[in-house]
Amino acid sequence: MESSSAEDMHGGELEVSLLRHGAPHLIRDGIEGDDHSAPDRPHLLTLGMAGYTENGIIGSPSLGTASKGQALLDSLSKSAAAHLSILRSA
Repeated sequence: MESSSAEDMHGGELEVSLLRHGAPHLIRDGIEGDDHSAPDRPHLLTLGMAGYTENGIIGSPSLGTASKGQALLDSLSKSAAAHLSILRSA
């Protein structure tokens, strides 16, 4: 991912990449133009997302790709397999 976790909070590169890989039909047309930066969110718990974004996105959906989504799922699967192996041997 190009975005940091602070930059990519909701509806950004990571989530759109996962959707582009696994369920591209769920992505609405035009989302690529909805990038929104709000890295400083000190009152998020009080104001909620609406205090920092009008469109519900904090991140860069324009950076999301199906290949990034596949790479992310592959990485998560490998990580989960290692943890499951430890649990099985315990």
